[in-house]
Amino acid sequence: MSMRDLPKAEVSAKPGIRSDVNVKALQRWNPDVRSAAEEGDASISILEVIGQDFWGDGVTAKRISGALRAIGDRDVVVNINSPGGDFFEGLAIYNALREHPAKVTVRVLGVAASAASVIAMAGDEIRIARAGFLMIHNTWVLAAGDRHALTEVAQWLEPFDAVSADIYAARSGIDAKKISAMLDRETWISGGQAVEQGFADGLLSADELDLSDADEGRASARAERKFDVLASKAGVSRSEARELLAALKGSKPGAAPASMHDAAVAAEVRNLLNFAKTI
Repeated sequence: MSMRDLPKAEVSAKPGIRSDVNVKALQRWNPDVRSAAEEGDASISILEVIGQDFWGDGVTAKRISGALRAIGDRDVVVNINSPGGDFFEGLAIYNALREHPAKVTVRVLGVAASAASVIAMAGDEIRIARAGFLMIHNTWVLAAGDRHALTEVAQWLEPFDAVSADIYAARSGIDAKKISAMLDRETWISGGQAVEQGFADGLLSADELDLSDADEGRASARAERKFDVLASKAGVSRSEARELLAALKGSKPGAAPASMHDAAVAAEVRNLLNFAKTI
């Protein structure tokens, strides 16, 4: 059980409602940021989108619970660099960490946004990179229907916003009403601000982070990972996404399409990116 007085989160997903990664958070997420130290057998890495997509990627409560069972009644270190994702999966991971019988140390290496910021609050000790960020906001979901259906969804979401506010308030000591206002406007909290406001206990030293300049290969891998997430959001299959990227790699960045096929590929990618910005 957590050494801090943290509330347990009730988790109950609603059929037809899907929580997903925030595009703004995805844009600010740098997948290259890693821990400089080798990870031991009592550490857990949350370095991807929260929740499983239809490709089978992402960080799930099942995976984290399995890792905690393997660690047993020992102290655990949780490294986080994630743009968030499925809020309800994030609450389940928060609960699993909160109930761990030994000390939980959370290290925010880069970004802990949305659902990932809720997970971070489960730490008995939280340390964050000076250049790192927490991002907190109201529960963000995808839904469809008429005004009556959407009103029902909005009412159903209220308790989840309230439990988020309670979790952040319990960790920081800030009044829950003030936290609710921060959630309403989507608030980005820098490393220094996180410590000042009570969301974290201290800053990570620079030598605890792997901030190596990304070479061309790593930059390409980072771009591909973000493209994969956007493609998943847009309902594009992995094979189709791979075909799009392979076709694009045949042209230099910024160059005019060399053929009708290249032009069609470029247009499809633009449509994909534009669609992702609207969801």
